[in-house]
Amino acid sequence: MVQMSYAGAALAALKEAMQADPRVWCVGEDLGRGGVFGQYKGLREEFGPDRVSDAPISEASIMGAAFGAAMVGTRPVVEMRFADFALCATDELINQIAKARFMFGGQSRAPMVIRKPIGMWRSSAAQHSQSLENWYVHTPGLVVAVPATPQDNYAMMHAAIAADDPVVYMEHKNIWANEGEVDTDAPFDWGRAATRREGDDVTIVSWSDTANVATRAARTLAGEGIHAHVMDLRTLWPWDKDGVLASVRRSGRLIVAHESVAVGGFGAEVVASVVENTTLKAPPKRLGAPRALIPYAPNLEDQLRVTVDMIATAAREMCT
Repeated sequence: MVQMSYAGAALAALKEAMQADPRVWCVGEDLGRGGVFGQYKGLREEFGPDRVSDAPISEASIMGAAFGAAMVGTRPVVEMRFADFALCATDELINQIAKARFMFGGQSRAPMVIRKPIGMWRSSAAQHSQSLENWYVHTPGLVVAVPATPQDNYAMMHAAIAADDPVVYMEHKNIWANEGEVDTDAPFDWGRAATRREGDDVTIVSWSDTANVATRAARTLAGEGIHAHVMDLRTLWPWDKDGVLASVRRSGRLIVAHESVAVGGFGAEVVASVVENTTLKAPPKRLGAPRALIPYAPNLEDQLRVTVDMIATAAREMCT
């Protein structure tokens, strides 16, 4: 076991992949100085500018060039800086990259990792704070990864680089510095949720940093005699539908919590799947952001967050 930060874990995995396979390379803005959050620190010095390419400010060009490189045999890691900025390259991702394997009958693939940092972080306001993971879950051809811990950011980065399909890899900006133990030999299975806490009273399904919030809420609830089963999905496509259904069949209660906007969010898909396949003891509960723009002011920003208290209160109401 090695102690790593969330950002450092992904960096270590990327470095190891680049050392092991010369086809792996990085492209994006600010990589020459180590990335906006230091997530590429030291790579340019070790691997040179040909494999750590510092691109001009043109997300569409970055995505398109990387796509072409992927189709001829390389494995690019594409840095979009912020999920918000990546919208400038949506056509390349949705209409070209996601469809390449299908439209070419499997003769060509796009083995790419598209890193899109998500989430509210230090008053970054409406254009730098969005969580847009459900957009990409809706798109056939894309894998969607949302790691919440250093362990998963290490193992999932390795798995994403090795994948033969494009992986939209969404790391939460607010937890770059979070520390944790990392087992560098631990495997990762796509579509299998991680159990963050055991319990049979209520099932809490979450992902990204909100999974960490849900785990803290479960600890609070345990002190009150309510034992929550916390499931961190880790990937939204594929997602662990069978695991969620198995947990809810034991507990009979479901809370889905996520930072992204609740309206049209992936939480609704989880709830619909559970309602269609199980019998519940109480109505399911979705906790997510309102359909509102993210403000700059910290006190207003906090009004959009899903908190420990919100999750704990929902669980208490269900279990009493």
